[in-house]
Amino acid sequence: MVHCPECEHEISEESDVEFKDLDAKIAGLFRSSKRFYVVACNDCGAAIGSGVAGGGG
Repeated sequence: MVHCPECEHEISEESDVEFKDLDAKIAGLFRSSKRFYVVACNDCGAAIGSGVAGGGG
């Protein structure tokens, strides 16, 4: 079983967390796009994970 480190709420399904997608674009000589995301507990809102997904453009 996985629990939120802040509120100890049980996280057992995808619906127990919220994926917040933050878009950041870099323009210039080399154009690139990266997608930043945060995973937050739906019960208390604490951020419990994050990452970066690369892109191209």
